Amino acid sequence: MIRYALHCDKNHEFESWFQSSSAYDSQVKRKLVTCPICGSAKVGKAIMAPRIVGKKGRGPATPPPEPAATPAPEAAPSGPTSLLMAQERELRAKLKELRDHIVKNADNVGERFANEARAMHYGDKEHRPIYGEASPDEAKSLIDEGIEVSPLPTLPEDRN
Repeated sequence: MIRYALHCDKNHEFESWFQSSSAYDSQVKRKLVTCPICGSAKVGKAIMAPRIVGKKGRGPATPPPEPAATPAPEAAPSGPTSLLMAQERELRAKLKELRDHIVKNADNVGERFANEARAMHYGDKEHRPIYGEASPDEAKSLIDEGIEVSPLPTLPEDRN
């Protein structure tokens, strides 16, 4: 994972995590990275100071930055950070709602997912909403055949 400090064309600053630098480039190209403050898709990387690690990973070669003053406990978060947290909560709620809708309204075909999807696509079985399990290779094969598939959203609380 890599964290980038970003800014939009209106000079709003924010951060986001990406699986890799190529994932960032791909998402920006497809206009999937937007400013959480104004919604602009004209986003770029801000100048960042790298964290230098000393020889053999024994610790930082340069002293870590001084911690920022912590607000009083009674102070409510405000600004871009609280906006990002609110947007993340809203997005997670929508993803959970989507997943719950699919689980409620579709048949779980388990490990037979690829075979069932393929049979419906080629007219061997009647179309119906399904979900189940497929390996990455099976999913790629389905997509290559023109069969639309999408992973069910997984949320952090699902891993507990």
